[in-house]
Amino acid sequence: MFGIGGGELVFILFIVLMLFGSDKVPEIARTMGKAMAQLKNATNDIKSEIQKGAEANGLDSRSLNNLTGNINAEIESAKSNLLGENNNLLGDTAAEIDKVKEDIDSLTGPIKRQR
Repeated sequence: MFGIGGGELVFILFIVLMLFGSDKVPEIARTMGKAMAQLKNATNDIKSEIQKGAEANGLDSRSLNNLTGNINAEIESAKSNLLGENNNLLGDTAAEIDKVKEDIDSLTGPIKRQR
C-alpha cells in the first residue's frame, strides 16, 4: 500500500494517536471517510454528465468504437506500408555492405578479430 510496510504504518498510527489523542482519531477518520465519499460521488456525477453530453451530440459507445476501429485500421495500414518499405531498404543496404566486405577481404585477406 503506497510503498509503506507494516512497521511504518504502525509507527504512523502511533504518531497520529500521540498528536491528536484517542478521542479525536475516530472523528478524523469519520471526516476523511465522508470526504472520500463526496469525492467519489463528484467523479461519478462528472462521468454521467460527460456521457449524457456525448449521447446528446449523437455519440454513443458503439459509434465511438467504430470510429476508433477505423482510425486504428488506418494506423496499422500506414505502419505496415512504412515497415515494408524500410525492410526492403535495410535488406538492400545489408547486401551492399556484405558485397563491400567481400571486396575488402579479397584485397586484404580476412580480418581476424582479437579478443
